[in-house]
Amino acid sequence: MSKRNTQQRRHHIVASVNEQGEVSVEQLAKSCETSEVTIRKDLAALELSGLLLRRFGGAIAIPTELLIEDNNDVISPQKQVLAQAAVERIRDHHRIIVDSGSTTSALIPLLNEKQGLVVMTNALGVANALNNLENEPTLLMTGGTWDARSESFQGQVAASVLRSYDFDQLFIGADGLDLDRGTTTFNEMTNLSQVMAEVAREVIVMIESSKIDRKIPNIELMWDCIDTLISDEGLSLEQAQKIELQGVTVIRVPLV
Repeated sequence: MSKRNTQQRRHHIVASVNEQGEVSVEQLAKSCETSEVTIRKDLAALELSGLLLRRFGGAIAIPTELLIEDNNDVISPQKQVLAQAAVERIRDHHRIIVDSGSTTSALIPLLNEKQGLVVMTNALGVANALNNLENEPTLLMTGGTWDARSESFQGQVAASVLRSYDFDQLFIGADGLDLDRGTTTFNEMTNLSQVMAEVAREVIVMIESSKIDRKIPNIELMWDCIDTLISDEGLSLEQAQKIELQGVTVIRVPLV
């Protein structure tokens, strides 16, 4: 097999796993003519995308019952298209913040095509995924007080670390969207999200249309803190126009 670029190689890996059910790192390294270290990074990124499951020494196909019964850890097609639209706004050598959450996590595998990134996060899951990327972006962690509910660091230490830097972009999700006020969350600790928005020149919210108009009491980011909102076509034109009146750029991504 001739040398492959990352996308081609990962397509081959997924096809091999689905065809054989289980494939070892050694087998994949030989068939792709690359190192086992590279294959392990590929497997980590593909697992994050919900395309396979890693096992010691290799990977297995996702069991059918897992796909049907429990999708919580698998990145949905909606999240994937939002991530693709978001990553197109990132330039090489950008300094970005990726907040905790399953929607923002969908960005991580796509960052592999970007060079010279500096990425700050408050989420261990995001940090681990970034650490497995082949292009090895510079990784910054906020530290702080661990919040088990959001699986992220929060609190004064995290805020202080964030204020020590400046960033080109913040990518953040939300539990809901209030068309009149802004993003909403079940988490009462919203201060860190607001600090993230303060230190970023562009704030980009990634949210599925199914979360719009959810009745959630806690406002996370008011509209005047948000520059761009990326959602799918389930967000109606009328809703998009209402958001744009708040000075926010709205991107409606077709679902494929």
